[in-house]
Amino acid sequence: MLARVWAPACRSVHLLVGPEERAVALDVEGDGYFSAMVEGVPVGSLYRFQLDDGPAFPDPASRFQPDGPEGPSQVVDPSAFAWTDAGWGGCGLRGQVIYEMHIGTFTPDGTWAAAARELPRLAELGVTVLELMPVAEFPGRFGWGYDGVDLFAPTRLYGGPDDMRRFVDRAHALGLAVILDVVYNHLGPSGNFLSRFAPDYFTTRYKNEWGDALNFDGPSCGPVREFFRANAAFWIDEYHLDGLRLDATQQIFDRSTPHIIQEFGQAVRQAARGRGTLLIGENEPQLATMATPVEQGGCGLDALWNDDFHHTARVALTGRNEAYYTDYRGTPQELLSAVKHGFLYQGQWYRWQGKRRGTPAHGMPRPAFVTFLQNHDQIANSGRGQRIHALTTPGRFRALTALTLLGPGTPMLFQGQEFAASAPFHYFADHDPDLAAKVEAGRAEFLSQFPSLATPAMRAHLTRPQDAETFRRCTLDHAERETHAEVWALHRDLLRLRREDPVFRVQGDGGLDGAVLAEEAFLLRFFGAKEGGAGDDRLLLVNLGRDLRLDILPEPLLAPPVGRDWTPLWSSEDPRYGGCGIAPLETSDGGWRLPGHAAVVLAATDVVPDQERGEGNGTSAQETHG
Repeated sequence: MLARVWAPACRSVHLLVGPEERAVALDVEGDGYFSAMVEGVPVGSLYRFQLDDGPAFPDPASRFQPDGPEGPSQVVDPSAFAWTDAGWGGCGLRGQVIYEMHIGTFTPDGTWAAAARELPRLAELGVTVLELMPVAEFPGRFGWGYDGVDLFAPTRLYGGPDDMRRFVDRAHALGLAVILDVVYNHLGPSGNFLSRFAPDYFTTRYKNEWGDALNFDGPSCGPVREFFRANAAFWIDEYHLDGLRLDATQQIFDRSTPHIIQEFGQAVRQAARGRGTLLIGENEPQLATMATPVEQGGCGLDALWNDDFHHTARVALTGRNEAYYTDYRGTPQELLSAVKHGFLYQGQWYRWQGKRRGTPAHGMPRPAFVTFLQNHDQIANSGRGQRIHALTTPGRFRALTALTLLGPGTPMLFQGQEFAASAPFHYFADHDPDLAAKVEAGRAEFLSQFPSLATPAMRAHLTRPQDAETFRRCTLDHAERETHAEVWALHRDLLRLRREDPVFRVQGDGGLDGAVLAEEAFLLRFFGAKEGGAGDDRLLLVNLGRDLRLDILPEPLLAPPVGRDWTPLWSSEDPRYGGCGIAPLETSDGGWRLPGHAAVVLAATDVVPDQERGEGNGTSAQETHG
């Protein structure tokens, strides 16, 4: 066993190993490193590092913490697992459908093994990438994972290291890629012993929203950068993951060159050894440089979460624009612009923050914008943890689900969205009583930015993050795939259309344009790419308001290609999805009637002579196809 640790604040370091805690002195390497080759340490042995003949702490690079962050580290042999994914080639960005999941609430058991048993249904649904919420070891019996403190150790709460490997191996066998949400902007408030080894892991030069900022550009930052680069590579190498999602990149501070995020990407791609990888960032300021290639001066991420799409869609669905939704109206123009251009704010003034928001994103490929109607944060921030389908009408939910899943961005679902799960998703975190009280108060203060949640009546209904019942209530019931079969069918059929249709699957490469038709109605026109051929267009009509009659049609995007006509391809009001059906779109006098709270897809097909199609010529949506 090679024992090595960076502890520049220490004069001496001893390895305490085995039940008797045999002490082995580590040799001084220089630059603050200590190391030694230690014989006779079998796999499964427990160990700690003793600093300067004082207290002993777990290994900062521990591979497993069987008793949690406060306990000893365990020796793990990463080479012992028998992988079966030798033929797996990884994944890129195009064509992906992401599914965000929290292992602890994805099943009642909350384990890797139980989650793996549900993967065939996700593959059947049309999901291609699993995005795991953080799994690095954190204190307590439950949590979201963003308070991780042992970044190389998958938490004991979901199983052992090989259980996680088994999950990834099973996913790859089903054609599912797996990426991991990693937190490289702070560490959790308890069980974090890095500063005992080296205070230089952290810096006070920057203000961090969640604690001490990490030192990526100050004195002695070299070993800190090496530690986090190694962690990025570790998940790809030892767990065969296909990439990372970087949490809150705006809180990863680095004024040096190259930026540490560039180095994360380089580490991931080198560790993949030729397999395709996917790097996604969360970036609240919407800095397009995060997803600009390194050779063009950017950080080289493949994609960014598009909060603007979510925010305008949520306002359109709920009619509420409090707090950080203040600068959104949910109008057709906003929705069209978000689909066509990605971020809505690319440098304009943003009233909610009292400053400009975003940078120009022109030239970014449309798949580089990850689009979603909900995620873990946004559901929890609803106050009562309600999912978006519970906050809007069924018709609007189906219509904007169609826009999200057929749009040119990279769509993301949050676990249970595919069957309108009845389980809420609250914020939950198990801390000691003193810290738990502070977290509860801090959570209530955060939600008070929403005036409706700041009232005494609503504050009385806020769940306590530290209560086990809060966590338990968030568990999915996968039997709802059957009881909510219409919603499952909606997502399955839309993802099949996205995957198999020659126009939708190229994600707008053939050209994309849109137009506002009314106060709550709009259209998107997808032009046929080389794959489908010129004129093989698709028209997506979305009406979030009442039934709309268009007696005059002065919008060229409604005109079919030369020699072709519009034919119904799909409707959100199909009874299979819980819809109420729709009448033919084209009226007898040549106008159009768009159903309320609905989305309809039309395909351009060859014109059928009048004598062949008989009466009722024109666009009809009486018959739809999934």
